[in-house]
Amino acid sequence: MTDPAPLPLVQSGKVRELYDAGDGRLLMVASDRISAFDVVMAETIPHKGRVLTAMTAYWLEELADLVPNHLVAVDVADFPEGAAALPGGADYLAGRSMLVRRAEMLPIECIVRGYLAGSAYKEYLAQGTVHGMAVPAGLRHAERLPEPMFTPSTKATEGHDENISQAQAADLVGTEVAAKAAEICLAAYQRAAARAEEHGIVICDTKFELGFIDGELSLCDEVLTPDSSRFWPAENCAPGTNPPSYDKQPLRDWLEAQPWDKQPPPPALPDDIVAATSERYVASYELVSGRRLADWYGA
Repeated sequence: MTDPAPLPLVQSGKVRELYDAGDGRLLMVASDRISAFDVVMAETIPHKGRVLTAMTAYWLEELADLVPNHLVAVDVADFPEGAAALPGGADYLAGRSMLVRRAEMLPIECIVRGYLAGSAYKEYLAQGTVHGMAVPAGLRHAERLPEPMFTPSTKATEGHDENISQAQAADLVGTEVAAKAAEICLAAYQRAAARAEEHGIVICDTKFELGFIDGELSLCDEVLTPDSSRFWPAENCAPGTNPPSYDKQPLRDWLEAQPWDKQPPPPALPDDIVAATSERYVASYELVSGRRLADWYGA
């Protein structure tokens, strides 16, 4: 009897692979690759793929009563036969892979902001608005917004996503779909932010991906991970400050200090920067979820 053929590759991105798992399903595999300034580093970050997958699974469980999602299984034992024939086999896939249902994805990024930071803060300084919407005057960086805001952006196939207004989002996906996306994302953010605050973590902002599965708007892709969200320690989150993030901040800070033009190839990462970045990712999962990464698949 011959071994099953490996699942067909659908897409290989900067930090993950997507395979056709048959029956309207995909296998999403999060690697330990890391990108910064749109450039993939030569070095990998230990545990990163497992953290992103574990975090997504945790939040999909927490939000399951609010919104449907694409997740089918995270245990390699439940994957189709051809999965084990992929590079690295079952040992590599364990903990970093999700079997999911295919979705018809919305062509917008669904961002929710609870605090003023990033591109929203830059716009606020320049124009006094956030994604074209009026907000109170006199707000400082890292200040909590009066209410969480749904602030969509485009999905750029090349270059950077562009912030758009809710009216522009409605032009892209339709008024009803845009309104439903905002409702889902705001509810999910508020639930998640309250859960995270119980563990001393502030979720500044996050990017959701939504798609239609069997006619229902559903949560897809990564959910509330360090790659799609800004997690701040509550004790260091004061208006007017720049709180440290549980993400790739050590890597970005180091790269900013190098004589590098942010074009490939990137500089080689020192071991201590790789280790510090890995520790941030692991800490984000353990602090936010209250669980140990050592208890997740693939440990």
